[in-house]
Amino acid sequence: MNRWKPRVLRYSRGVTLIELMIVVVVIAILASISVTSYRRYMLRANRTDAMTTLLQIQVAQEKFFLQNNRYATEAEITAAPPGGLGIALGTGNTTLGGFYVISFLDATDTTYTARAAATGGQAEDIAACQTFSINHQGTKTPAASDGCWR
Repeated sequence: MNRWKPRVLRYSRGVTLIELMIVVVVIAILASISVTSYRRYMLRANRTDAMTTLLQIQVAQEKFFLQNNRYATEAEITAAPPGGLGIALGTGNTTLGGFYVISFLDATDTTYTARAAATGGQAEDIAACQTFSINHQGTKTPAASDGCWR
């Protein structure tokens, strides 16, 4: 039995450099797949920042319209109630998360359109989902078929 022992030890000395490199390559491939998937997920999750703010503006505008028989002006959007809507926006009219810039288009006494445009890292999102808008009729863009409002 002793004559077999040195032979067994000779073949079981440790991990070779080739085996170690294979493990490193497999880990690198898995990491690259998971990082890109995570980034896509974060971009999709950050869209809620724009959607939440736009829906808050829509609800507040309808409430303001019922009380004043007109929609709020751009200056009244961030003003505290009862004189305004009291929508909390960050510096430069950014959403609270800072991923979108809010702007108001075609604001009159009877119409409004609120728009959220991606900024910073969120601008890497797919082109169809970089700009959201909602108007006085409740029309949302991009269309629901694009999958951005889900």
